[in-house]
Amino acid sequence: MQSANMLLKKIVRSSVLPFAAQHGMKKDFFLLTRTLSLSPCLKQDNSCNPSEKLDLDAWKKVMKSGLQEEVNETVSEHKEFSTLAAAREILEMWRLAGRSVPENISEEQLKTFMECPSKSAKKKYLKYLHLKELYKKNEKRKMEEKRERRLESQEQASKPDETKRNSFICLWANSMDRAYSWRVAQSMVFGQPLVFDMSYEKDMSIREVANTVRQIVLSEGCNRKSTDPFHIHFCNLKDDSLYHREFIKHYSKAWDKLLVTVTDQCYTEIFPKEKLIYLTADSPKVMKTFDHDKIYIVGSMVDKSIKTGVSLARAKRLGLETAALPLEKYLLWNTGAKNLTLDQMMHILLTLKDTGDWKKALEFVPKRKYCGFVSKPVHELKKTLNLINTLKLGKRQEEVRKQFAKNYSKKLTQK
Repeated sequence: MQSANMLLKKIVRSSVLPFAAQHGMKKDFFLLTRTLSLSPCLKQDNSCNPSEKLDLDAWKKVMKSGLQEEVNETVSEHKEFSTLAAAREILEMWRLAGRSVPENISEEQLKTFMECPSKSAKKKYLKYLHLKELYKKNEKRKMEEKRERRLESQEQASKPDETKRNSFICLWANSMDRAYSWRVAQSMVFGQPLVFDMSYEKDMSIREVANTVRQIVLSEGCNRKSTDPFHIHFCNLKDDSLYHREFIKHYSKAWDKLLVTVTDQCYTEIFPKEKLIYLTADSPKVMKTFDHDKIYIVGSMVDKSIKTGVSLARAKRLGLETAALPLEKYLLWNTGAKNLTLDQMMHILLTLKDTGDWKKALEFVPKRKYCGFVSKPVHELKKTLNLINTLKLGKRQEEVRKQFAKNYSKKLTQK
């Protein structure tokens, strides 16, 4: 029995184990061969029944099944590799065709690309990867530019001449800040008041309130740097409101030192009603000149949906006079609503206060909203617009042509 066991060990070591190692068998099969060669029936004493034999047929079946699994795994891996290579070739062809395809793509992204149900879904996924790659490149480029600028500033700061120049700039900036603060402090005593109505918190979303406060911060900075600033009043501003929290976010500790008047009272309780004028684009009255004795009110509201009539209705409820800027009188309005941002209104009012010139003041209106300034009287412009409309509509074309010919002949005779 011991000689048979030794013979089986030699057969397994000489033939089966090298074959399994050559074909990449798993360790489980080595353990299986060891258990077959060192089975408990062979390790038993002579008391074991000699009629019991090793089942080599079952062992052969197990070995063949393991080989088949390994072959199937290698075939599936080869198929997967071929599909990925084909997908990469397709992406290269699309890149050469000018489509938005990422330059670098991982195997996981390729698998998700192949799993897309339709061609349009594949294009959208590739476009998403392409935009993501561009975003990463832009962020990397910005970081490199920022690092280069920081290094350049450090190099300039290391030079002695540059340090002198920077110190001079700092001294000049500090002196200018003191001058601006002195002007604003004087305006708080002797200046003309300008009211920001902060009672539109319920009519706006959180994002719109943040945008409003951002525009008011720009307006305050513009007013601070002007030669004759306003005395700014923030009326109807309650503590712990959205307006108040956004102001603290922007100014932080400087909010308590800001040279403006902040109150939760309404402007009608502070100023006489006959001096108040509410500036709103919905007003039927047009502002002709800037009055230095009046107190103008600007509604602190920014709404993307442009809720018309909200500020006009509030002014009527309070019994206040309203006015609108003469945009149509001086500008050839093109597109868009006639609502302006708060910082644009501040620039216009400061220019009117200093110069009284409407053309200079209305230069702060965005140029995308108008074609140019009016150079002819309004009645002549209306005539030309009526002629253009009739030509577009196709009404009385012959009469319009005759009238145009008569006017043209009169101009020639006058010349």
